[in-house]
Amino acid sequence: MYAVIETGGKQFRVQEGETINVEKLSAEVGEKVEIDKVLAVVNGDEIKIGTPLVPGAKVILKVLRQARDRKIIVFKYKAKKNYRRKQGHRQPFSQVLVEKIES
Repeated sequence: MYAVIETGGKQFRVQEGETINVEKLSAEVGEKVEIDKVLAVVNGDEIKIGTPLVPGAKVILKVLRQARDRKIIVFKYKAKKNYRRKQGHRQPFSQVLVEKIES
């Protein structure tokens, strides 16, 4: 059984017991989060596809940790014009465990 959920402006295909990294959630470590933006649920041969959401479906997530991703470097320059800009960025994320998919 798996589901397609939307959180943080991105879509994820999740299964029970799976650990994923999502955009930072406003929840403490160990807290449970309920996602009701479920776009599709597949259970064997039974497929439920929402228009745009599946009614009554939800996914229970448990926050394992809050962290920041590795640094990416944004470097802009223009050739022969002595224009250079260097900027670093670390995106915060939440690592969550998919505990239950309810359809």
